Amino acid sequence: MQIKLQNYSNYILNNIDLTINNNLVILGSNGAGKSTLAKLLSGVIKSDSVYIDNINLNKIKLNKKASLINYIPPTLDIFDKYITIRDYLELSNISNNIDIKTITDRLNISHLLDKHSLSSGESQLILVASALIHNAKITIFDEPTANLEPKRVVEIYNILKSDVLNYKIIITHDINLAYKLGYDILYLRDGIIEFNGSSTQFFQKDNLYNIFGRSIKRVEDIFVVDLY
Repeated sequence: MQIKLQNYSNYILNNIDLTINNNLVILGSNGAGKSTLAKLLSGVIKSDSVYIDNINLNKIKLNKKASLINYIPPTLDIFDKYITIRDYLELSNISNNIDIKTITDRLNISHLLDKHSLSSGESQLILVASALIHNAKITIFDEPTANLEPKRVVEIYNILKSDVLNYKIIITHDINLAYKLGYDILYLRDGIIEFNGSSTQFFQKDNLYNIFGRSIKRVEDIFVVDLY
């Protein structure tokens, strides 16, 4: 599976020319354009500059597009207060052949199915469940571990690291998550691609210093904020 974005600019992104062939982590400073890029690649923001396997995304029929690429936003927003979580997840079941309870049991969230409102951490887990149920060829996660306790972060990491989903693009501020996943990395700053390459290249000491200065340091096999 290949995604191309050709020479795209808008009020946030500046002359983005990008080809994605592998699982990818998108990092970047606040306001750098990470979510805008994700919405663009998934078709939430319309453009003639996005191609999947050399087919213009705008030329792909909606039902085909839904099975091809899925954007998971950073927050859960259910517009109808009468919809239960079970109803919401049913809407993600586009193939109608996935057992929702199997997915929610795996995430230990089956007790939430009849609820109408959730905490921020519970909402994050429901979004991950919706991605597993949707099971698109490409899934774009926008901050999938935000608001989660450490044990839950480990659970989501294990899902992201596994082959349960096909191709994954993950937006995160979690440097350790990016490092442990080992996926290719794209770093955005002020709407410009500052780095696009392998995880090994990104986490070289000189490259980390060029991007973060003294604010990040490595302690054995983890990265911490250096409050110097």
